[in-house]
Amino acid sequence: MRDEIEKYRKAGVQPFGVNPAGVDSHIKYVEKFAFNFPLLSDPGLKVATKYGAVKLLGIGVQRSVVVIGQEGKVVFAARGAPGADESLACAV
Repeated sequence: MRDEIEKYRKAGVQPFGVNPAGVDSHIKYVEKFAFNFPLLSDPGLKVATKYGAVKLLGIGVQRSVVVIGQEGKVVFAARGAPGADESLACAV
């Protein structure tokens, strides 16, 4: 996502990451990987659970991409790390 941020911006999409780690950990992580998008903390896995990103047996989080359209509905969802072209095809 970091390397394709301009594609998201041109499509009018605000990407962000969600991770169960704490805020202090996120600050270091964002600096280390030079993220150019917000990273949100989800320690209770509420967001991950809501969007089906929790691994089997609730152990860990599966990297997933979810795009929510302007109407507030999910227009794209996939596990893994699909690129901007794939994930934005339904959003524009």
